[in-house]
Amino acid sequence: MTQAATILGCEGTILSPAEKSFFADAQPWGFILFTRNINNPAQISALTAELREIVGRDAPILIDQEGGRVQRMGAPHWRQWHPPLDMAAKASDPVRALYLRYRLIAEELRAVGIDVQCGPTADVARDSTHPFLQNRLYGYDTETVIDLAHAVAEGLTDGGIHPVVKHIPGHGAATLDSHHDLPRVTLDRDTLDATDFAVFEQMDHIMMGMTAHVVFEAIDPELPATLSRKVMQVIREDIDFDGLLMTDDLSMGALPGTIGERAAAARAAGCDMILHCNGERAEMEQVLANCGQLSGAAQARADTVIARRPQPEPLDIQAAEEELSSLLGGEVYV
Repeated sequence: MTQAATILGCEGTILSPAEKSFFADAQPWGFILFTRNINNPAQISALTAELREIVGRDAPILIDQEGGRVQRMGAPHWRQWHPPLDMAAKASDPVRALYLRYRLIAEELRAVGIDVQCGPTADVARDSTHPFLQNRLYGYDTETVIDLAHAVAEGLTDGGIHPVVKHIPGHGAATLDSHHDLPRVTLDRDTLDATDFAVFEQMDHIMMGMTAHVVFEAIDPELPATLSRKVMQVIREDIDFDGLLMTDDLSMGALPGTIGERAAAARAAGCDMILHCNGERAEMEQVLANCGQLSGAAQARADTVIARRPQPEPLDIQAAEEELSSLLGGEVYV
């Protein structure tokens, strides 16, 4: 059965009959969960199983479980975490600490049927980075971010979770929140190549990536990366990222046009997959009418993601928790 080139959200903690029928007909490639979909472990396990049953295959199910402010699964059923930037600053060995953090997160995700995490967040932080993003990042220099992003991806993969590196080709130089406004980055190309883009050049082993809703004036002064063929060319040819490339959430305020126009433009620019998160039926119908079916290179990349799902390595959870606590000077999560 053909699959639509989209990842969709659902409305609540259980699926309505109308949603079941809609998803069965729509056949999205995957799904994404948010706090509105989260209650307890048994409920999430039932929801993820039902989503896959409806589409008749082991569809990828994504979540943003970074820790800190962006954490869909929290107390009392799951661990709470410091923001990543704060944990990296506190840890005596940041690389090992971030690895253990995301290895434990991977255990929690797999236990409830989630197999894709939207991270590592490999943008380079600045003092000017908008607060919506800044403490979600790992460091203020390229080498630190590369080392810690690798650790995050390794922790997830060792736990059987596909990582999604974001936000390609870099969101750290933006000073606006792309949920509401369109950021514009005025850095010259040489500076971008040496900083933000240099990080993503080292992320080519990660099989999935997410775009940035950011205008890079040195490349395309008109369109944000998600909708820009010129930026897509940089991502594919200069940064050399050849994994499955999805948009950031299409319903964010940074993008121009209707939801349908955004979906069509993103696909035309070169995005393999449209991400739509809010679960609103009318918007999802617009996405489906404009995103097209997976085919060609996009289909091949999507098939590779499925074929190369990581298998979890054994983990002594108590030992991992104790080691992480030691790296944080006796503190654990919050």
